[in-house]
This record gives sequence, structure tokens and C-alpha cells, in this order.
Amino acid sequence: MQFLINKSKAFLADESGAAALEYGLLAALIAAVIAVAVGGIGTNLNSVFNYVKDKLTVPAAPPA
Repeated sequence: MQFLINKSKAFLADESGAAALEYGLLAALIAAVIAVAVGGIGTNLNSVFNYVKDKLTVPAAPPA
């Protein structure tokens, strides 16, 4: 019985799994921030391309 109690105490004291969980949560948070940033940049970049597209004109035909 003492063996089971000692193993249970050792299991509860072990924090190596907690560190892996924290790293996983941190990686998920970083991925979410990157996704939001890329989404915002994509919207702004689309606006820039549309502005340039609207400013372009069709060149006149060369004289014959």
C-alpha cells in the first residue's frame, strides 16, 4: 500500500507534463496572433492593389 501512496505522490509532484502543456498553449496563442496579423495585412494589401489597378490607364494605340 505504501508503494501506491509513494507513486501517487511522485505522480502529483511531477510537473513535466505541465510544461509541455504550457508550451502547447503558447504555440497556439502565437499561431492565433499570426493568423490575425496575416488577415489584416491581406486586407490592406488588397486595398493597395485595388488602388493601383484603379489608377492604371489603358495606353493609347500607336499612330498608324
